[in-house]
Amino acid sequence: MSGATPCRPTAADDTATAAGNRLGAETSPYLLQHRDNPVHWQAWSEAAFAAARAADKPILLSVGYAACHWCHVMAHECFENPEIAGLMNALFINIKVDREERPDVDSIYQAALALLGEHGGWPLTMFLTPDAEPFWGGTYFPPAPRYGRPGFPQVLHAVAEIYAKDKGRIEKNTTALKDALGRLSENLSGGDIPVSALDEVARRLVSEIDPVDGGIGSAPKFPQPAILKLFWRAWKRHGDPDLRHAVELTMTRMAQGGIYDHLGGGFARYATDSRWLVPHFEKMLYDNAQLLELLTWLWQDTGNPLYQQRARETVAWVQREMIADADGSGTSPSGAFAATLDADSEGEEGKFYVWSEGEIDELLSEEAALFKAHYDVTPHGNWEGKTILNRSAEPQLADAETEARLAACREILLSARARRIRPGWDDKVLADWNGLMIAALAEAAPVFGESDWLTAAETAFAFVRDTMQRDGRLHHSWRHGTLKHPATLDDYANMAAAALALHEATGEADYLTQAEAWVEVLDRHYWDAENGGYFLTADDTPDLILRTKTAYDSAVPAGNGTVLGVLARLFYLTGKPAYRERADALTNAFSGELTRNVFPLASFLNSAELLASATQVVIVGRRGDAATDALLAAVTKTCLPNRVLQVIAPGEALPAGHPAAGKGQAVGPDNAARATAYVCHGPACSLPITGPDALAEALAAGKATA
Repeated sequence: MSGATPCRPTAADDTATAAGNRLGAETSPYLLQHRDNPVHWQAWSEAAFAAARAADKPILLSVGYAACHWCHVMAHECFENPEIAGLMNALFINIKVDREERPDVDSIYQAALALLGEHGGWPLTMFLTPDAEPFWGGTYFPPAPRYGRPGFPQVLHAVAEIYAKDKGRIEKNTTALKDALGRLSENLSGGDIPVSALDEVARRLVSEIDPVDGGIGSAPKFPQPAILKLFWRAWKRHGDPDLRHAVELTMTRMAQGGIYDHLGGGFARYATDSRWLVPHFEKMLYDNAQLLELLTWLWQDTGNPLYQQRARETVAWVQREMIADADGSGTSPSGAFAATLDADSEGEEGKFYVWSEGEIDELLSEEAALFKAHYDVTPHGNWEGKTILNRSAEPQLADAETEARLAACREILLSARARRIRPGWDDKVLADWNGLMIAALAEAAPVFGESDWLTAAETAFAFVRDTMQRDGRLHHSWRHGTLKHPATLDDYANMAAAALALHEATGEADYLTQAEAWVEVLDRHYWDAENGGYFLTADDTPDLILRTKTAYDSAVPAGNGTVLGVLARLFYLTGKPAYRERADALTNAFSGELTRNVFPLASFLNSAELLASATQVVIVGRRGDAATDALLAAVTKTCLPNRVLQVIAPGEALPAGHPAAGKGQAVGPDNAARATAYVCHGPACSLPITGPDALAEALAAGKATA
């Protein structure tokens, strides 16, 4: 664990004051939502901490995000209330943080809240000393006592009084919390992770699957794509039908449930019930990226048209609604992907998405009865008197003619819905979330034969690479021409993974070179030389009380888990031993965590399998040549989570240690060289393969023969 110096003012902050709401100059849509509050909000900055020290006031830190329903509720009830705002201004220096812009800040104080014995979430409400050290906190507070929670004014008075009259108690709390936070970043090291350990984890976790509706546990239910990938990988290793069933059940129930937007495409963040009926209506780029990858795998292995349909609809939603503006005009797309769609419109959660029976009858006329029967539309609705469209009762697709009629109905309703007041759109570009979607599109594009998906992935990648870097260093967030905040581990890890996905999809060497450059930055500025593993923040990121480090997934894959996969791929693609050495060191740094809590380790474990058991596929030929492309098509039809693909021209050399090094094209009966594939596991490769059917068979068999 590495500490950081408490915040200190710089010369540029000397003239800063705490007076007035200072969010109007920010670019985050979430912060801008609060620019008209009577609260004297400031962004996270040295100026805010300087003001707190000058006034000897505690800091009230409020963390949320633009699509967060309960953040809106607390804002309307408390932050827009002049009396409560007056209390906040009199007693505290008030700092507002967008957790998507500053995941580094959010991670520290969410961990602090957990150490206080409270459940985390947003809005996060933390109380800090002027040196940013936490001493108490919570999440949502109502304006008056209810839900078993104290009223926010009571909290404000009590905290301010303790801070003013009992500094000893404050110091005791801050010391204990900071020490405990430091211990949380002390990774538990171990040795290698055998594949048998992955099987054991999968068997343990699959017992948590709801046998009726899928998903982990009961309400609320989150998609948990990394765990579903862990199950799918384990099923592919040893064929346990329970693991396959768990994934198919969960994805089918989600794909036909209310958590999925049946008109516009895309999945909401989670369901508030156990049946996937009632979503928390916000849509996040990161969820849909991870689910797109999983849908692609399931389509490859099952051929179930439902998974193909949901994948195509989700990408259509991304391309239609999630391309960020370059300048806020709405007419100048940047090519990069926006962050979120809000849960609320017109101040009501889900209003944009729900329907009454009367609306359906009026819009669909003679087709209304068919649509209502399939989408659970009833006179009294299924949620607060309205209907959330779903097909949970009959999750299997109907016959082709019926599906075509239902598709026409959906188009009519989608057009009608477009005339409603839309939910808020957070169009900031986040490097880490873009990396997730770029990689998912790069993988899905050849599977579904959609070259425009690959073009979209390349366009977004180029934007992040060219616009969100300064002097070789990535930044985390961009909006309307303004680049902000130092990059996190997740930014580099996800964008490096995206670069490698594009390298495999296109064969372009520049993507491989860029991935190597980003890993070099990680090694220089993020690696913990003492205990191993990568910190979330760089060694030169300012304004933080400590540097966190974890291999645990949250709603997004852990950066240490993703970068383990990046290092593994770089080793197999380049043959450079330094990547294998660093991957082994990273594995050892966190493998001891298996004895503590396996549930959030799925991404790390999935990458550990790639490191241990890569399937290296080499095609000797030229892209664009019919025979080479036929072999490539056979590869992309097969779900191979541990695949590392290289296409090399005849005469081009592989790295010296590659098991297929020195192997070339086979010669046909006419003595002409033919595009040739080799499938390698460990040090052994298959015999030369020239036919796509034979290659598909070899990939399915998963065994090297010579």
